[in-house]
Amino acid sequence: MPLRQESNFFYLTGCDVANSHLMITVSPPTVASNGPEVKSTLFIPREDPLETMWSPPPPTLEAARSTHEVDILAYSDEFDKHVAGAIKTRETAVHILPQTIQFPTLPAPLLVALSASGANPPPMIKYLLPALHSARLIKTEYEIELIRQANAISSRAHEVIMRVLGKDVKEVGGRVSTGSKEVTAVMPGQWRIEKEAEAEAIFVASCRREGAVHQAYMPIVASAQHAATLHYCCNDRAFAWGPVNSERQDLATQPANGHAHAHNGTQNGHGNEPTLAPQVLLLDAGCEWRNYASDITRTTPVGNGGKFTPEARAIYELVLKMQEEAIDSLKPGLHWDKVQLQCHLTLIDGFLELGLFKGERADIINSEISSAFFPHGVGHSLGLDVHDVPSASKPEAVTASSSLLALGPNVTIPIESADHPSFYRYLRLRLPLATGMVLTVEPGIYFSPHLLAPVRSSPYIDHELLAKYESVGGVRIEDVLWITETGCQNFTMTGKSVEWIEKLTSGQA
Repeated sequence: MPLRQESNFFYLTGCDVANSHLMITVSPPTVASNGPEVKSTLFIPREDPLETMWSPPPPTLEAARSTHEVDILAYSDEFDKHVAGAIKTRETAVHILPQTIQFPTLPAPLLVALSASGANPPPMIKYLLPALHSARLIKTEYEIELIRQANAISSRAHEVIMRVLGKDVKEVGGRVSTGSKEVTAVMPGQWRIEKEAEAEAIFVASCRREGAVHQAYMPIVASAQHAATLHYCCNDRAFAWGPVNSERQDLATQPANGHAHAHNGTQNGHGNEPTLAPQVLLLDAGCEWRNYASDITRTTPVGNGGKFTPEARAIYELVLKMQEEAIDSLKPGLHWDKVQLQCHLTLIDGFLELGLFKGERADIINSEISSAFFPHGVGHSLGLDVHDVPSASKPEAVTASSSLLALGPNVTIPIESADHPSFYRYLRLRLPLATGMVLTVEPGIYFSPHLLAPVRSSPYIDHELLAKYESVGGVRIEDVLWITETGCQNFTMTGKSVEWIEKLTSGQA
């Protein structure tokens, strides 16, 4: 598989060469200097003739000098010598990144060098990672352009999926040519996309065609009631055929190696041939561009001529309202908890209008039952990782950036957030917004049996009406936003109005 460089290392070096190391030395200021002397040394492996037969060779030092801005370039087999030379006294402080699953042990040359130098105290892992995460939380102009490109590619890939879904609908009731005759494309096996895996394959292929090597995360391709699972990554089910309702929920759970045939359900007018059941397809997917992520979700109609059912449309438009209100509010200084709260309030008002909730608004808010339908955070920081810099975006304590000394609990959290703890339980960002942050805004509404079980007896829910909506599964809409000095800029280019989406998925565009 193509190498995906460790994010912190790439942030400091821009180096995608495997088995490379970085050493940064900071010497105290002298009488002649204006401040500390900082020197960076990048170590890359030498070419191994035996490995070159199997894999492309690493760059030479001369080639690397033209692409990497470091003070010194050296080969990896000289790493221990350079480290030993940098540790001039036993009191020299050595800071390293903590071990991870991908990098469970320190490089052997570093261990040798530390042992030989008698470094005391031992390497510290407490300070370097928080400092890096704090720096990575605010993006540079260069990083912004890479994130913008990743999202442009992913936006086009999402649109490709919608257009392919609409292509069959457009061809005269779904008719396609096979050899010398035309057959109806409503039969299983004749649509271009009728499985979650096929949608995933087309999305990934679209990104690869534009030069994006990696996906930023495992795509979530969830049809029908699978859309109620937040991180559904199976992507192995066929679309539901025939009606999807409380009596025929089995149709939404057919495996990809066999299609559901609705002999007693909706038919297309040609004998007992089944047709795609009205359902949604939730596609949460985004590529990387030079290791910088995108993260986009669109929920589109499948079946029903490429149009949302009334219930799905009502939920979709409510989620869209939640997202648009959140985006309109974004600006430096706004605490992310406030955005989360507003999404819950908009959901509650929308459910009251639809009749799904009943009772007094204040009582419904205090009951926190909206968390059963919108359980997750409204978004997260994004950058080199799709869930970027967790220690900086959701700090357990506020730190002074100059000294990195803990000042105590995260006092930025609004006092009123304690009134409804379930609203904020899964937030990945709990800070005031700052210019240069990049984050997602991704509200959703879900009808998950698991999440609904604790509220099945709630007096604030019209349970008979709820049953009509449960087959929707789930709806999520997600864009990537850059916080600017005056507000925000949306990097996601894919349309999201009902009219725009249905125009594509019904084959009218």
